[in-house]
Amino acid sequence: MKKILKPILLTLLCVCVTAGSALSLGSCSLISSREISSMEINSLGELIVSYSDGSFQNLGAVAGAGDTTLNIDAGERDVSAATAKGLMSAVSVSCKFEKNVNYGYPGFGSGTTTKYSSAGAGVIYRLDKESGSAFIITNYHVVYDKSCNTSDKISDDISVYLYGAESESYAIPAEYVGGSLYYDIAVLRVEDSELLKRSAVCEVTVSDKEATVGETAIAVGNPESYGISASLGIVSVDSEHITMTAPDGVSEVTARVIRVDTAVNSGNSGGGLYNGEGELIGIVNAKIVDSSVENIGYAIPAPIVTGVADNVIDHCYEKDCKTVMRALLGVTLGSTSSGAAFDTEDGRLEIVETVTAVTVSKSGVAYGKIEVGDILKSATLNGETVEITRTHHIIDLMLTARTGDTLTVSLLRDGEAKTVAINITADMLTAY
Repeated sequence: MKKILKPILLTLLCVCVTAGSALSLGSCSLISSREISSMEINSLGELIVSYSDGSFQNLGAVAGAGDTTLNIDAGERDVSAATAKGLMSAVSVSCKFEKNVNYGYPGFGSGTTTKYSSAGAGVIYRLDKESGSAFIITNYHVVYDKSCNTSDKISDDISVYLYGAESESYAIPAEYVGGSLYYDIAVLRVEDSELLKRSAVCEVTVSDKEATVGETAIAVGNPESYGISASLGIVSVDSEHITMTAPDGVSEVTARVIRVDTAVNSGNSGGGLYNGEGELIGIVNAKIVDSSVENIGYAIPAPIVTGVADNVIDHCYEKDCKTVMRALLGVTLGSTSSGAAFDTEDGRLEIVETVTAVTVSKSGVAYGKIEVGDILKSATLNGETVEITRTHHIIDLMLTARTGDTLTVSLLRDGEAKTVAINITADMLTAY
């Protein structure tokens, strides 16, 4: 179900700083490195927390007095380790812009320009420490400004900063590779950086599972451009659609997002959202701002993030193309049934849909192969097989399709299992 939000309530989380403003960028302190080893309610009904360094803390009486020991799984308690993992792949991003000044009086201020900047965050996606090179993912709206003087409205002066080295003397120049206003993802390139060569940073580990409701959601970003910091919450909704105005101020885009209750603020844009293992599950990009709303933030899911980033790198790096080229099948998908399923093996509660072809365009490449009413069961592309249990699964997969690939779809037609093969051709690719 698509959710439409009033544009005034939904804000992209980029900090814009006007000329003359001064913001001090500095690292923020994190959660204590000591770990909880156990928690016990003693005979007096007091909660005693024991830490890995041998210390303990009496948190006072709690309801339900008794002699009960609570065993905490290390993967759940070690938030600091998961946060540290995220921090090691995090960067803050600064983009400088220039625009013409118009004071509204003929001839007054003509030819005058003003400089300003935006601040956000990013994630190190691919890293070559030996050469000091990296591809970095951030939000498109961090590097784009509709008012700036560049022809593509993209900053031509971008710097990134590693965690713990966020002063101007440690600025690392970065170049824009490409991106998508529609998906709100941009890819930056850093080359021959001595700081990267000497640093302890690492490329991000992307989760191989989709986000599920209730799991840990750690946001690492650059809130209010004060420097890289972390906040903690959970996934509130694993997948929903919101409609908002794009960074150009004109286009309306509908995006699939993860909803979280993790605190995010202006400047968190482009920063990673991590699970309890420190694996990337999304890129933070927006929140609802309203006096009656608390902690409703959004992140672009990891399958979309990596699909767009790989697409941009393949189509744009050292090439003239600057945008995503997505293959379209010409099929509209719908869900004819939906329900929750509990995975007893890993304790995850997931939504499972019956994904059905609702329309098939006569001009699309799937015409004559996929028919209205077909139930899609799985898809294989480049050796990767995806079980289609949500409508977005095959849509996300198509971001990875390249000219010359073959998409194999397993489906049910009137109860009969069938397999169809669709060749990916250049004329299927559409800019997004």
